[in-house]
Amino acid sequence: MDLLTIGAFARASGLSPKALRLYDELGLLRPARVDPDTGYRYYAVAQLDPARLVAWLRRLGMPLAGIRAVSALDGADAAREVRAYWARVEAETAVRRDLAEFLAQELTEAPRGETSMLELRCAAHSDRGHVRPANQDAVYAGRRLLAVADGFGPAGAPASGAAVEALRFLDDGAELRPGSVLNLLADAVRGTGDAVRDVTEGAGDVGTTLTALLWTGSRLALVHIGDSRAYLLRGGELFRITQDHSVVRSLLDEGRLTPAEAESHPQRSLLLKALGAGVPSDPELRLREARPGDRYLLCSDGLTGVVPDDRIRELLTGAPDPETAVRSLTDAANAAGGPDNVSCVVGDAVPPAG
Repeated sequence: MDLLTIGAFARASGLSPKALRLYDELGLLRPARVDPDTGYRYYAVAQLDPARLVAWLRRLGMPLAGIRAVSALDGADAAREVRAYWARVEAETAVRRDLAEFLAQELTEAPRGETSMLELRCAAHSDRGHVRPANQDAVYAGRRLLAVADGFGPAGAPASGAAVEALRFLDDGAELRPGSVLNLLADAVRGTGDAVRDVTEGAGDVGTTLTALLWTGSRLALVHIGDSRAYLLRGGELFRITQDHSVVRSLLDEGRLTPAEAESHPQRSLLLKALGAGVPSDPELRLREARPGDRYLLCSDGLTGVVPDDRIRELLTGAPDPETAVRSLTDAANAAGGPDNVSCVVGDAVPPAG
């Protein structure tokens, strides 16, 4: 067997001798032979390909646990794990990118007088549906705050109620200044998480989603965690402005599921992020410019689970005001069987009255 010294093997594989010693200690890449007297490590030429794979995976930033998993697989399975890892990296990068953009926009002063050009007109409605024994959703529509929360577990109703109630202070107080919204929202979300934990302590697998929009004048700050959704109707077109934090959404992003398979997946309601429930609770934070005539919809999955986006667009477009819109959307969900609680909040960006 042709053996290479650790130095020669390091040069050929692209790994440093220090890294090779570490991978030996961790059992990730053992040398073919260790001299019992000197302790020198020697590697077989056949180990170069596995070592080079480790080097490339390290360049991707993959943690050692992931590298160990990929190294134990062959062919298509290894490739699938690499793609899945990179999909997660891109998702995390997108969140940080959005946060950076949010901060940059908030630190940029709005043109003089811009914040007085528009105001919100809104309505909210929540319904138990035809199947669930109780309503575990909570909604709020105020002067500058729109919110919907969808609780789950034996104390889902207190969880969603606490989440929305903890944000209501944002609807009061002085006008928000550039640079203050990010900190205000971060503090509010932390307080919301604490409130949910307080009311659900000892209740088992309990938590809630939360999707909220905070009006800052001519812009809307979005907070989102879970699989409730926010939509924008602009110029007759409907845009979904949130992504579900769910197992199925993750599998779709990683290419492991087709949209058709996702519809009937047994874990379609399993969340990757929520307030409570022992899962990550870091929310998305985004800032959106508002235009006259924009209509925003926040809703629980009791609507989107049974009413397709095309129908949602039709109902939003046809409703003359937010109150009519929330009632029409709720009626559509119940007409489709009402298998879940359904909650809708609609806000219109309009010029001030008078």
